[in-house]
Amino acid sequence: MGQGEASARGTTMEGDCLSCIKYLMFVFNFLIFLGGSFLLGVGVWVLVDPTGFREIVAANPLLFTGVYIILGMGGMLFLLGFLGCCGAIRENKCLLLFFFMLILLIFLAELAAAILAFIFREHLTREYFTKELKKHYQGYNNTDVFTSTWNAIMTTFDCCGVNSPEDFKDSLFRVINQNHIVPEACCQRAIQTGELAHISKDQCLAGSMMFRNNKGCYSAVVDYFELYIYVAGALAIVVLTIELFAMVFAMCLFRGIQ
Repeated sequence: MGQGEASARGTTMEGDCLSCIKYLMFVFNFLIFLGGSFLLGVGVWVLVDPTGFREIVAANPLLFTGVYIILGMGGMLFLLGFLGCCGAIRENKCLLLFFFMLILLIFLAELAAAILAFIFREHLTREYFTKELKKHYQGYNNTDVFTSTWNAIMTTFDCCGVNSPEDFKDSLFRVINQNHIVPEACCQRAIQTGELAHISKDQCLAGSMMFRNNKGCYSAVVDYFELYIYVAGALAIVVLTIELFAMVFAMCLFRGIQ
């Protein structure tokens, strides 16, 4: 009699625990679903907005790239939230397994990215970027990915070269454009009637320090992101912890469903 009561009590407690996990997973994934829907909505609105916001974003390469990152993140969170919600509330083992595998793939991808960043950390030095800039940067060839990326960086961060405009000495850019000391992307820009216009572009291209950006892009980018590096690190730890708990909860619920 005692053993039967203990067994029944244990079964009840196990059922209550699984029920708690089930509703916690539902609420948690519903919030993820709402967040993904919001990001998707913002991304789509920016791309189709008829009031001219799209042109503003398109004029800034960093913002333009950010819109597609927001769309990608929104779509991924939308799918994760949907799978988690449906799998938890319907106690569907197939959806829960798919949710677990998707979270696991994301976790492994993040881990692989961290390992690759550590292995190739020597490629993030000033010397490496300077060597690549001298070897591959062409200046005005927008069909070349390397050149267009550097133009976007120099325009966005108001910088020139990796360390300074002196990086263009003895470079491919000077071979192709012998009359220009620095590329047009290095020239200072001023807002005139709502549009970006170059200040004394001819003097800038001729090498005048008064009309060009003299700060190197390496320092400019580091200074810009230094404010957010600790926030990004803390956020990464939180995200990894949430992913681990999501996988544990999904597997517990998967094994507990009869």
